[in-house]
Amino acid sequence: MKSAIEKLNETRTKLTIDVSFEELAPYMTKATKALSEKITVPGFRKGKVPAALVEQRVGRAAILDEAINLSMGDFYSIAKKEHAIAAIGRPQVDITELVDKEKFTFTVEVDVRPEISLPNFSEMTITFEDVVVGDKEIDEKVDALRARFGTLTTAEKSVENGDFVTIDLIASVGGKALDGGTANDISYEVGSNTMVDGLDDALAGLSVGESKRFATTLVGMPEGETGEVDVTVKAVKTRELPPLDDSFAKLSSEFDTLAELKSDVQLRIERVKALEQGAAARDQLVETLVESLTVPLPQNLIEDEVNSHLEGEGRLEDTTHREEVTGQTTKQLTYEIILDTIVSAEDVSVNENELTEYLVRQSQRYGMSPDQFIQEVTMNGQVSTMVSEVARAKALASVLGRVKVVTKSGKSVDLEALRPKPMVPSEVPAEVSE
Repeated sequence: MKSAIEKLNETRTKLTIDVSFEELAPYMTKATKALSEKITVPGFRKGKVPAALVEQRVGRAAILDEAINLSMGDFYSIAKKEHAIAAIGRPQVDITELVDKEKFTFTVEVDVRPEISLPNFSEMTITFEDVVVGDKEIDEKVDALRARFGTLTTAEKSVENGDFVTIDLIASVGGKALDGGTANDISYEVGSNTMVDGLDDALAGLSVGESKRFATTLVGMPEGETGEVDVTVKAVKTRELPPLDDSFAKLSSEFDTLAELKSDVQLRIERVKALEQGAAARDQLVETLVESLTVPLPQNLIEDEVNSHLEGEGRLEDTTHREEVTGQTTKQLTYEIILDTIVSAEDVSVNENELTEYLVRQSQRYGMSPDQFIQEVTMNGQVSTMVSEVARAKALASVLGRVKVVTKSGKSVDLEALRPKPMVPSEVPAEVSE
């Protein structure tokens, strides 16, 4: 196989690939086999028809066409690797010459990642506000801890926000109770808004034994339609918080004094804010690169992406929305090209453990078990996308380690110290390891 490359512009390349029939022979065999499984010849099982009979039945042109279709992807991949082409988008393939039993030639035009000049990351500086933790933030965290150690006491009073109630619920539509719409003896914190919309307002002011009906949107109902819920209060309890003193510190933590506990809370808040700074540094670096680098973009690829998006929403004719989606697509493509360029420049690769760890973290984000998430990713053909995401994250972390990150007071931020530690083998779920 011979191949030649022609640069059409900064973002598009043309490959011309010449294939001899000797190289095509294995694909002719595969094509004959595939076609033999689609035809019926008396005396032969499907897939077992001799090649000569297959050619006699379907014609050599059909075999040749099938062989070419089977082979072009492989030959294109070889040529792409040979010329180190970073292709993006769908290739456009044309057969330009076909001489039976001699050779065939085809061309592939494809959008490619443009060559861009990256900055010297060691000379870049990102500046942030200093981490400041106020007394109110510390008090809120301590109060949340007190709430965990509070005790509930039955009270003879009307319901207020912050109370804990025991309630019965009956859901209905048009006055008719729904099957499975009854729930009894439910414990609920009033004001938490963690159950049915409108429940908190309905409970306000009720006493034990009193009921109230309120309108709300029920699960499974069409958009815009509402049902009714009857709520009955069976018990009201208030939470008594432990005194805020050294005894509470000993009860709720490993510290002997309240001052030590508050100091630890402050350090934890500072660490969380520092982690947020690390994430913000990464985002700011990306934004700086997107805004400062000149990145030629394949406009036909952007147009295809935008049209696909708008078609999926049924809004192809919405010009205002088209402008918005075009802007988002352009920025996202710029971002991906920059990061992929960094991946190449840093010679980043992704090993199995890194991919597994990423998939486990993503499964938690989507509320799925690791094995279920991995099956979904594999079924949808998204494994390569996940590998790219891990590679981009590694590349960004690599160059971010060379960027100077400081606060306005001049304090240096150690991003490496903030980075989460890799999972050890014992932390990887068994189903993922398998």
